[in-house]
Amino acid sequence: MILPVVKFGDPVLRKKGARIEEITTEIQTLIDDMLETMYDSNGVGLAAQQVGHAKMLTVIDVRDAERPSTLEIDGQSTPVESIMPLVLINPELKPLGTDEAGGEGCLSFPEIYADIKRKESVEVVALNRKGEKISFRCGGLLSRAVQHETDHLNGILFIDRMDSETKADLKPEYQAIEAATKAEIQKKAKLKK
Repeated sequence: MILPVVKFGDPVLRKKGARIEEITTEIQTLIDDMLETMYDSNGVGLAAQQVGHAKMLTVIDVRDAERPSTLEIDGQSTPVESIMPLVLINPELKPLGTDEAGGEGCLSFPEIYADIKRKESVEVVALNRKGEKISFRCGGLLSRAVQHETDHLNGILFIDRMDSETKADLKPEYQAIEAATKAEIQKKAKLKK
C-alpha cells in the first residue's frame, strides 16, 4: 500500500526512532508499504519517520540511479544490486574518509535540492528484514543515501546539514512547506473534534 509521505513541519520527522526489538508481521507490512511508497515517489531511500512511524527502519534502492555506488562485504567488492532493495533495521554507522559535497533531495522537502557534505564512505551494521545481522561498507550514492536515511531515524533533516548560506537561500521554500504542513495538521485536528 502506498503511504502518504510526511512533509517538513510534521513533528514526527524530528523524533528519534524507537529500536525494533522484534520483526513482527506489522513490521514486515510496513517494510513492504515503505518500499512501494519509495518506488511510487521515485526516491532512492525512505525512513519510517517519513511515513509517520518513529522507528529505526529505512529502505533504500539505488539500482536505477545514474550516480555510482560501491559496496564491500567482508572486504570484497560486491555488486550493489546483490543487496537491493536494502532494508536496514536499527542501523549503526561508522562514517569514513573525507567530507564530499553532493546533491541531495528529500521526499519530505518536495522540489528542494542542495549540495550536502557527507563522509565519502560508511561502514554499516544493521538487521535485515529477516532479523539477520548484516554488515558492509559502501561509497558513492549508496553511502550518501545510507547517511541521509539514518539521519532521519535520529530526527536529523538534510536542512540541518546545509551550510548557512544554502540554508538561508532555501529558507523561503522550506518555510512554505512547513507552513502548509502545519496548516494541514491543524485542519485535520479540527475535523476530528
